[in-house]
Amino acid sequence: MSPSPRVKTEVEGRSLSLSHLDKVMFPATGFTKGQLIDYYARIAPVMLPHVRDRPLTFRRYPDGVDGDSFFEKNAPSHAPEWVRTIKVPSTSSRGGGGEVEHALVGDLPTLVWAANLASIEFHVPLWHVGRRRKLPAPPDHMVFDLDPGPSTTIVECCRVAQLIAEVIPDEALAKTSGSKGLQLYLPLGGRPTWEGTRNRAHDVATRLEQEHPELVVSTMAKARRQDRVFIDWSQNSPSKTTVAAYSVRARPEPTVSTPVTWDEVAACAAGGDPASLRFITDQVLDRVEELGDLFAPLGI
Repeated sequence: MSPSPRVKTEVEGRSLSLSHLDKVMFPATGFTKGQLIDYYARIAPVMLPHVRDRPLTFRRYPDGVDGDSFFEKNAPSHAPEWVRTIKVPSTSSRGGGGEVEHALVGDLPTLVWAANLASIEFHVPLWHVGRRRKLPAPPDHMVFDLDPGPSTTIVECCRVAQLIAEVIPDEALAKTSGSKGLQLYLPLGGRPTWEGTRNRAHDVATRLEQEHPELVVSTMAKARRQDRVFIDWSQNSPSKTTVAAYSVRARPEPTVSTPVTWDEVAACAAGGDPASLRFITDQVLDRVEELGDLFAPLGI
């Protein structure tokens, strides 16, 4: 079979060459790379505020979700000259004190360009560049990453989310991970620090573990996670990333990390059906048309 031709197009005045649009990225559903790019182009108005000015980490799947994948932090050398980048000091133990030159996805052409690289997933940190000279910057949000252990699902994550909401004074925003879990984001005002943010999240996690040991665990030890939900407070770190709101996930179907209402969280917790908070690309586009951006308070 001969390779599919490249398609040259213009997006907001930027020239792009799109390739392999008919390549199947999700074999279980036949969802193609062209459909992936189309989704990102259509979701851009609500997605861009949540990735703009945040150093991006792509997760690329050149041969689809059943093939090998890799995380790419450094912007590819073949990136168009108009793709903005930012150099961030490496915090990895293997970084050798160097820098990572991340891409910044702040407009539709760059988002389409990134999707054309077979970047199914987009991961961003809890801080943004802005006009800051010193990077990484302070946190914008606190996150509780709820990870279901064996024999648990997003249903139990919703029950833990309700417990968290009872002990924090401010209203958090919830989104599915697009995989198995749930994430709560809390906007931070004032002059937050990483240490203070992480300690606060840890305090909430350990308190709930003490009060609900049958449901909650606050440590990463896998042996303790059976039938429980791990509250991953350690995600509140400048070097960590979480999947961006509205990002597709590399699951058998093109599920999406989807903002949800607290009524939906409560209904899932009470109803016990994990599928009630499972959304694929077309459903998310319909939700945004009906509900708008439920994560709007977190956008830059």
